[in-house]
Amino acid sequence: MLDKLEIERLEQFCKESRQNIIKMVHAAASGHIGGSLSSVELLTVLFHKCMKTAPKWHNDENFESRDRFVLSKGHVSPAYYSVLSQLGYFEKDELMTFRKFGSRLQGHPMLHCPGVEVATGSLGQGLSIACGIAIALKLDKNPANVFVLLGDGELQEGSVWEGFMNGAHNKLNNLVAIIDRNRLQIDGCTENIKSLDNLSDKLRSFNWDVIEIDGHDLNAIYDAIEKAKSNDKPTAILANTIKGKGVSFMENNAGWHGKAPSQEDFEKAMAELV
Repeated sequence: MLDKLEIERLEQFCKESRQNIIKMVHAAASGHIGGSLSSVELLTVLFHKCMKTAPKWHNDENFESRDRFVLSKGHVSPAYYSVLSQLGYFEKDELMTFRKFGSRLQGHPMLHCPGVEVATGSLGQGLSIACGIAIALKLDKNPANVFVLLGDGELQEGSVWEGFMNGAHNKLNNLVAIIDRNRLQIDGCTENIKSLDNLSDKLRSFNWDVIEIDGHDLNAIYDAIEKAKSNDKPTAILANTIKGKGVSFMENNAGWHGKAPSQEDFEKAMAELV
């Protein structure tokens, strides 16, 4: 359980990230806002409170025991970059180079960006990559954990379910899959395109432990991740979220999946995020 001061600090980080997301996508005139906004609390709590990772680890004797992170839904890189900048991986001014030619902050994460462990973007591959990393860590008797953030739309890919089978078969209790369940993808509602429900039951049938939470509740996220780190099997955290969270006219609107705001929309969104 987080105390009041921790909650207030994390809330400020979340507000800052939402502002950064809008600024970055507007400045680039390209990017994915909806899913970035829905994943803000998940990434904020994970990186600021639960993961063993920070720039200082890069020169630390314990560097190899750092936790690993895979952003399977690579298009929500604006949220990822904002959190990395808060942790000091690079200066916050660099955020405004998002998607610019030559920038380290491309539309999908690339390895030349500080703090990025895996280049991602092709949906459906992140969980399998995370399984491979988790297996390697176990072979090395490395105590680190592996976290992967997936979008619910990409769960319609068959390779994801191969990853769930693999994780259970290899007893990867060092693997935590966090699912951003905002129920919208680029073409509309996930349940209209290819139904996923009852998702919790499906995941349990693959022999994963499942923790279902409100994906915008900071305490619930923290408690779920901490519990997952001590489980004896791989854990899926099913985080129910709101696509476009924090900006009223973007919330639950599939049209904001991958659209940059106009100047008018930018000003309206920023006014709501003050």
